[in-house]
Amino acid sequence: MDRYAHRRSSSVVTLKDAQGTPMAGRKVEIDLAQHEFLFGCGAFWSLDLLNPNAPAPLKEKAQAYWGTWKEVFNYATLPFYQGRYEPREGVTREEDTLRAAKFLKENGVTVKGHPLCWHTASALWLLEKDDDAVLENQLARIRREISAFHDYITLWDVINEVVIMPIFEKQENAITRLCQKMGRVPLVKAVFDMARQMDPNATLLLNDFNTSENYRQLIEDCLAAGVPIDVIGIQSHQHQGFWGMDKLHEVLDRFASFGKTIHFTENTFVSGDLMPPEIVDLNDFQVPEWPTTPEGEDRQADDLLTMVDTLFAHPLVEAFTNWDFEDGAWLGAPSGLVRRDGSVKPSYEALKQRVRKDWHTSATLMTDEQGRVTVDGFRGTYTLKCDGKETSFVLSKDAAEQTIQLG
Repeated sequence: MDRYAHRRSSSVVTLKDAQGTPMAGRKVEIDLAQHEFLFGCGAFWSLDLLNPNAPAPLKEKAQAYWGTWKEVFNYATLPFYQGRYEPREGVTREEDTLRAAKFLKENGVTVKGHPLCWHTASALWLLEKDDDAVLENQLARIRREISAFHDYITLWDVINEVVIMPIFEKQENAITRLCQKMGRVPLVKAVFDMARQMDPNATLLLNDFNTSENYRQLIEDCLAAGVPIDVIGIQSHQHQGFWGMDKLHEVLDRFASFGKTIHFTENTFVSGDLMPPEIVDLNDFQVPEWPTTPEGEDRQADDLLTMVDTLFAHPLVEAFTNWDFEDGAWLGAPSGLVRRDGSVKPSYEALKQRVRKDWHTSATLMTDEQGRVTVDGFRGTYTLKCDGKETSFVLSKDAAEQTIQLG
């Protein structure tokens, strides 16, 4: 039994020339250019890529990253943490972020904004406002960001880590205060309703690192209240070691019960020493150096493939994002797919093998007397070459037949 059969489709493609005549007896070359499944990675570095004010070393690093990144990924996460995106009220990084989003989309990458509302990394100047003003600010921010990025970003983490939000004590912030006043579900509904109003066609995610019954109950309560959640976002920062198959299947079963699309939004595996198991909040583990090691890199590659293989086999999972592209990006951890010097790790090569070879479709076919070929392969966007001409088509779940005219 093919555990990935749900990732494949078959379509009868009819080729016609510029006059509409079927192109019989022609050699046709097809090649999967972009998977339907979203293989993602953080792309925060892309803000430096085209930024004219970025220091030369950062631009050079970003250029090198892009060359490596694009070989594997078709899905990018860009940062919208309000405290960094808008450090002073009304002063934003819209120009830099919009430039990056436009560049990525023009290069065939699906882009997600992360996040529109979150208590961590929130703007400190919000503390000066009362709760009603904080809510209005969050709704206005959603209007502003979705409007500005409408043409380039179609997926949003609307609100992040709500399970812990009203009981968060690490840092005083206005979002926790607002959530305490409103309650989790009313706050989630307010921000989701605004996001849906601003873009009825956007894909809206609720995202959390808490994979327990508490998160499942929150989702159930939100859906009962009419919150328009399109996708359930699940984080798995595995700095203390791989979850193991029992937990992975338990989490999948818990959230698959809603029948909704699932994205594994933030995933990390370290390639050095594992974080001690007694650490509760990953942010509390601060060490001067956290080097990658050969043994750790092999473990990282094995764990990553085990996770990705399992998720790709699950019919409700439609995206996997490896959170860090480069080592040291978060908590100084060696959790990237490339080392600090830009060289690739075994985990990068292993994922590339899956995406570009094991789960790839490429074939040379011949049209019949009616100009038809049957394409059977992994779903996604394909390039098609015939008679020196090139075009593209999509192999999807519903496209059993399609006609392509080569003008």
